Amino acid sequence: MRKLYFLFPELNIQQGGHTAQMAFLEISKRFCTAEAVTYKQKSEGVKYLDDVLMQDAETLQGCIFVIHWGPHVSNLLKRLKGLSVVYVAHSTGWGFNLPTTVPILAVSRHTQSYWATRAPKNPVFYLPNVLVEQFHNNSEPRGIDILVMKRKTSSYVLNELLPRLQSRCQVKLIDGWVDDIADEMRNSKIFLYDSSEHWSKQGVSEGFGLPPLEAMACGCQVFSSLNHALSDYLEPNVNCYQLGVHSTQYDLERILKTLDLWVPKHTTDQLVDAYRSEKIADRMHIILPAVNEFFNQFQRTRSKSAVEAKAKSSFSPLALISALMP
Repeated sequence: MRKLYFLFPELNIQQGGHTAQMAFLEISKRFCTAEAVTYKQKSEGVKYLDDVLMQDAETLQGCIFVIHWGPHVSNLLKRLKGLSVVYVAHSTGWGFNLPTTVPILAVSRHTQSYWATRAPKNPVFYLPNVLVEQFHNNSEPRGIDILVMKRKTSSYVLNELLPRLQSRCQVKLIDGWVDDIADEMRNSKIFLYDSSEHWSKQGVSEGFGLPPLEAMACGCQVFSSLNHALSDYLEPNVNCYQLGVHSTQYDLERILKTLDLWVPKHTTDQLVDAYRSEKIADRMHIILPAVNEFFNQFQRTRSKSAVEAKAKSSFSPLALISALMP
């Protein structure tokens, strides 16, 4: 198995896609040598891409570069031309194309379908994001009725729904990064998530949508939009409620009714377990060797083509005639 280099712009980025990628990195270490590499900002004790690319060609051929950050993919592909590259698709709609030599690891059925359509000749694998163990349900009394994370949340929720809820119950709006969001979720009864407007403005998709799944794992009742990859696991009136339906009053009444009847949820264990690290490790155990063999086959084909091209270029009709002459 080749060594894996997971590429990050820098390491101290407070963003969901990067933290999800770090979880993949940690699980990969169970199967092969894997480490983080930065390419925009140097970090102490971490390799820098420019330095890694200074290694000899044979060493580089024994590596796989794992990229994921949509805005930087096109430039990274240019820098890594001729090397083994894997793209982890955390979202869709960035507009770039991928060479057929780049396998794609899709974190949702939504992204898998997108890339299987856009790049039908690329190897595509389904590798969901990891739900880390800190998100669990302790069933203790909860002091927050409604929890909302401002980032990605629609103007409808922030400007219309929350003001009406705040006069009826205890609402907490998180504005910024929280070191232990799991603790906030375990102290909350209902979690609201509506990212449809955010992604529409960005022109890209919700590639997975971890927050509602994390909230479910912590025992919250979830009200959420169903856009893009959220529909991978959210089922209205089965494990969640759809948010933004019909009118503000309709949402308000359903939320308040749910709050009145609220009990800690224990019905999502099977769903939640499908995204735990052990299940994702089981998938990696199958996917990583398949990716490695793809690059083996590609290198064998390229080597064979190079030999044939060299033989063809050295062919001389005059030399052949001379060799056949007595």
